[in-house]
Amino acid sequence: MIISQPVIPIKTYRFYFATDGVARLPNFPGSAWRGAFGHALKKTVCVVRGTPCSQCMLKSACAYSYVFETPPPANAGKMRKYNAAPHPFVLQFPEASSVSGSTYALDVILFGHGQRYLPYIVHALQTAGNDGIGGHQQIFSLQKIDDIDPEGVGETIYQHGELKSLQSAGSPTIPAMPDCIEIAFHTPLRIKQDSKNLTARQFNFGAFFGTLLRRISMISYFHTDAPLETDFAALTAKARTVQFASQQLKWFDWTRYSSRQQTEMNMGGLIGRVHLDMQGLEDFWPYLWLGQWTHAGKGTSMGMGAYTIQPTSLSVQ
Repeated sequence: MIISQPVIPIKTYRFYFATDGVARLPNFPGSAWRGAFGHALKKTVCVVRGTPCSQCMLKSACAYSYVFETPPPANAGKMRKYNAAPHPFVLQFPEASSVSGSTYALDVILFGHGQRYLPYIVHALQTAGNDGIGGHQQIFSLQKIDDIDPEGVGETIYQHGELKSLQSAGSPTIPAMPDCIEIAFHTPLRIKQDSKNLTARQFNFGAFFGTLLRRISMISYFHTDAPLETDFAALTAKARTVQFASQQLKWFDWTRYSSRQQTEMNMGGLIGRVHLDMQGLEDFWPYLWLGQWTHAGKGTSMGMGAYTIQPTSLSVQ
């Protein structure tokens, strides 16, 4: 079995906004931010009003189409039966979103060629914040943006209306594999198997890794110059034999309003933590680590399926 290490250039940008006090947003505000972001970006760049992106002759050269509709190229060898490829971004929210009183932080993670569109994204999020976010239409005024490295250290790249020249993105370094890890799911993880959402009792490593492997493969295929070449069948088959050492998961019911479909949508998923003995699982480690940036499952662009990995000991569980 020949297993290749996944390589996806990734950049994390932390947007700092000033607010008029504590942010009045839902527990998982990704839907509110994503909706406002998409509306502002389309309003900014669209020159063919009233035409669906799929029918627009400019779709292959449009920032909104690439970021939010992401049409697969006509000659794509993968996902030919789908209307859109995975988005080149993920919204993520630092643990303390209210950084200091009236300051609010939002992370935008960009994959591969999505980096090219950062100036559009900055303008769109600034516009969205000025127009108001969420049901309260709370104003978020963009103050600065930091380029956050994988260790969490930031360098300011935007302030006072000026965006500095950007450094090229690189794939996160894969650290040495611990003997045992804890995977903590911070936002609802929504995975379907046999057309049904997996419950806490049904959740298993094979299903989790399978959806993560597909997502990383699709991101590398559509948004980088180095598509992932690995033994997908062997990895998937091996993943089905792996079991978690322990798991403490629960289903979290969550609904969001879809302005596109004009209805409430059920987006519940699993939150909690699982523990995994990594002995013999070296082939999976690079994918699990990278998934902290890509997220897993459904609704990833709005921040769902976010998880972090920490070394741990089976004896403390």
